[in-house]
Amino acid sequence: MSDYPVSLLTSMLEIYSPSGKEEEISNFLAREMENLGFRVRKDEVGNVIGEIGQGELVILLCGHMDTVEGYIPVRVENNKLYGRGAVDAKAPLAAMIVAASTFVKESFPGKILVVGVVDEEGSGRGIKHFIKKGIQPDYAIFGEPSGIGKIVFGYKGILNIKITCETPSGHSAAPWLFDNAIEKAMEIWRQIRKLHLREEKLRSRFYSITSCLTKINGGNASSMIPSKCDIYVQLRIPPQFTPEQVFNEVKRKINRYQATNPKVSVKVKMESVANAFEADRRSVLVRALAWAIRKTTLNYASFSRKTGTGDMNVLGNALKIPVVTYGPGDSRLDHTPNEHIDLQEYLVSIQAYRKALMKLPELLKNRRTRKLETN
Repeated sequence: MSDYPVSLLTSMLEIYSPSGKEEEISNFLAREMENLGFRVRKDEVGNVIGEIGQGELVILLCGHMDTVEGYIPVRVENNKLYGRGAVDAKAPLAAMIVAASTFVKESFPGKILVVGVVDEEGSGRGIKHFIKKGIQPDYAIFGEPSGIGKIVFGYKGILNIKITCETPSGHSAAPWLFDNAIEKAMEIWRQIRKLHLREEKLRSRFYSITSCLTKINGGNASSMIPSKCDIYVQLRIPPQFTPEQVFNEVKRKINRYQATNPKVSVKVKMESVANAFEADRRSVLVRALAWAIRKTTLNYASFSRKTGTGDMNVLGNALKIPVVTYGPGDSRLDHTPNEHIDLQEYLVSIQAYRKALMKLPELLKNRRTRKLETN
């Protein structure tokens, strides 16, 4: 059985699929899942949806097919498989497909949905469309690199903003006469970088606001003082705030800056947002996955919150169902030129997913039985 999982993941890595270019891998996975016995369809945006089983209970296993830009030659060294997406997040998706496929010939008391979504690394178009179609699972596991012994139950929110500074232009030979738009934009960035609110826990990376300057456009490299500069800033938002609250604080800082710099025109635009999400660690889904990790790895599961943002934020906030993130891989390798997955860890994760799928219906049945006995 280990030959096919490795072969599947290798083929997935050999298909370069940065956000917006997922058609080849979506067609490949649709064919593979059909061959494994899934009932398969593709939706309007290119998400691949495979179904196994029937019944009222619906469990969603969701991973993303897209990657960031930057092809990495696929190779195996020291039992590690290298390639773009090996960690983020084709290995978790492949493990989900293989784990779910083992129930094709076994009875399962419900329906398993395995979904490969598009554009997770972009604007989240895939998961948003999935939610819009009205599919309502009861429980969801998102495939992202947590490591095989760890369950992720929280993600920070995100706020992406664009700030445009404009100043009167002049000759670069007399810089003391004119404001420089790039320098003014940097002054604003330094103000935003200091943004903190009373309800934050500054010693916690999860419960505090962090900011990152991600892009600068300005100047024309001629003998003119730059008169326009665009900066792009990304703020990660803890669950005690909404992105809108933080955006309002950004605007207040900019308004105060403009009051003391009347010759500088500043415009700010909210580019994209996602609310933070924190799942209930006591849910039956968490219990099933923790049990599966214990049985598979012989170690107790650990729990973590991530400072990043993922599709779990969107679905968890929209559907209000028990949801967690779990998958093989070291997230520190995300988006790096050295991205790789330990093949043994990948194979172990398949067993953890499978055992969690087996345990969840059992726990639900036991809970119903206890309720009946209590009544």
